[in-house]
Amino acid sequence: MVYLAQTQYLLLLLLIPLLFVAYALCLRVRRRRIARLGNPELVAKLMPDASTGKGWLKVSLLAAAWLFFVIGLARPQLGARLKEHETQGVEVMIALDVSNSMLAEDYSPNRLERAKLAISRLVDKLQGDRIGLVVFAGEAFVQLPITADYVSAKIFLKSVDTESVPIQGTDLAEALMASARSFSTQSERSRAIILITDGEDHEGEALDAARAIAEQGIRIYCIGVGSPQGKPIPKNGSLMKDAAGDIVVTRLDEEILQEIVGIGQGKYVRAGNSEFGLNPVIDDIRTIDKEQFNSVVFEDFDEQYMYFFAIALFFLILELLIPETKARRHLFRN
Repeated sequence: MVYLAQTQYLLLLLLIPLLFVAYALCLRVRRRRIARLGNPELVAKLMPDASTGKGWLKVSLLAAAWLFFVIGLARPQLGARLKEHETQGVEVMIALDVSNSMLAEDYSPNRLERAKLAISRLVDKLQGDRIGLVVFAGEAFVQLPITADYVSAKIFLKSVDTESVPIQGTDLAEALMASARSFSTQSERSRAIILITDGEDHEGEALDAARAIAEQGIRIYCIGVGSPQGKPIPKNGSLMKDAAGDIVVTRLDEEILQEIVGIGQGKYVRAGNSEFGLNPVIDDIRTIDKEQFNSVVFEDFDEQYMYFFAIALFFLILELLIPETKARRHLFRN
């Protein structure tokens, strides 16, 4: 499996055609200057060592050197090797609301993208813990089963959007139950659910679900996303409206989330622009007793950029060694 760590550098490959175009323009300017001196055929006889073909060869070698140099900048990596790790930690299931209300722009660029960024930063800080992801709206789906493979977690997270769940709405109960079913351990001391939502529960069974989950020893934490005064929901370049034609305003319902964490013996935090709320929640989760895990994860990818840099250097040296003039067939003439 080949993976490019910094694909943005591949845009530099667009300079290769410009290199050939620039050389062609230089030749054209050169021919015009020669034509001003006199008859081009006569001038060509006066410069028998001049070689246009060598020039194109040198440009081609320079382009090849640039090609491999840019690929090296993109950091090609080889990986997909599995390795078993023994760790101590907590299993954390994150239930992320992906309903249309999460498109409201209380945060930059919107609630959902801000939540994804916070989760991604959280994954970078995990050490030995397992993480899973449930996405929900009117239904709930396991986007990422519980795992210690943080690289895969971030890849799955990137693909999440409001289209991840086909049925709209906000069913907090289903989100909580789907998260509770996804743990790999049955330990009553090392499991936690982090519910990230604006709290607009459309089904009304969230508290019953929280009680059932709390009886299993699972702690429930909630991150409230949004503002009590509310924000409209952007949709197709305008604002979402209800059946009566009025603009839909989505508001943060903190009351239901505070009741859930009261039952689940967790903590409620309202997300802010600078501190989204996951850090204090994780600090509290770290006080939970840890469990021993045996995990099979992908090893770090092996860097391959140095080989491409070496090939680029080879072509560059080759270009420098080739003269621009024709090779002389005789050293001495009789």
